Amino acid sequence: MSRNMLGRRQSLLGLTAGLGALSMPFIQTARAAGTPVKLVTSWYAQAEFGGFYQALAKEYYEREGLDVTIEAASPQMNVPQLLAAGRADFITGYDFQLLSAVASGIPLVAVASTFQHDQQGLMTHAGVTDLQQLKNHPILIASSSHATFWPWLRKRSGYAEEQARPYSFNLQPFFFDKTMAVQAYASSELWDAKLKGMAVEFFLFKDLGYPPYGAPMVTTQQMVKTDKGKVNSFVKASLLGWNDYFKDPTPGNSLILKANPNMTLEHLTFGYEGLKKADVLLSDDVRTKGLGAMTTARWQATRDFMVSQNLLPADADWKSAFTTEFVDNLRIMPT
Repeated sequence: MSRNMLGRRQSLLGLTAGLGALSMPFIQTARAAGTPVKLVTSWYAQAEFGGFYQALAKEYYEREGLDVTIEAASPQMNVPQLLAAGRADFITGYDFQLLSAVASGIPLVAVASTFQHDQQGLMTHAGVTDLQQLKNHPILIASSSHATFWPWLRKRSGYAEEQARPYSFNLQPFFFDKTMAVQAYASSELWDAKLKGMAVEFFLFKDLGYPPYGAPMVTTQQMVKTDKGKVNSFVKASLLGWNDYFKDPTPGNSLILKANPNMTLEHLTFGYEGLKKADVLLSDDVRTKGLGAMTTARWQATRDFMVSQNLLPADADWKSAFTTEFVDNLRIMPT
């Protein structure tokens, strides 16, 4: 099944309901005993989580005294729900989702970025050179995207609301209709198009001014207050894993392939090369502050973006949604 990193993120409504029905399909655990830590990723094991699996494979977590379990979410799971309910210690999150949670009084907090920019974009058929060419064309949009990038994209490109068509992560309508576009993530929808032998274009929203970080590491305010050592150790080992992953992904990829029986080496390699080409770990901030860097200015840009799109109350306590104390103290420089 194809997936989209933005569209797959679940609504924050019903955050405290339905925990008994949730299950964890894929699990990888550190080999040595230590302080138990559970990381829940926002989708099945794939290249976008490679650094965490690399940290597991190369025993970076073990060296920090952590016994880490990586659990991969299924499409039906509300990952912030697990964190808020105490069934995870860390999750891979999303800036919009996190700020909305904090505005609703849910005490979550980002402690490091994974990627310096979100990898969300729009996939079109070949020949499209400007997104304004899609005026009056159907665009497949997931329901959750109506509360994230779609209001901005619609205004920016002059689209009409009725252009949005429901996206259920089935690309057959896109393959059939050459006038159609679809929200996409380079390692997923582009991979499906490649398998189909279809020529496409991809417009990365980051290049158009879309401000969020990509997949921040998120925990609870309580964890930050009561167990700074665990947070520091987890962030450190994870960032070391990410730094190592882009040197030689073999150890991490081996665990990913074991954790996700639906993943192929060809798909994993495609995703890895796309992330590497995009320099997802790097930015000017990282070059001076180290991997995982976050800044108040970047978070404010996302806050201002959401307020301007009526996605966040102007008086929301957005500064409580992140802390830079852990990455600022570590200063793990890219190598």
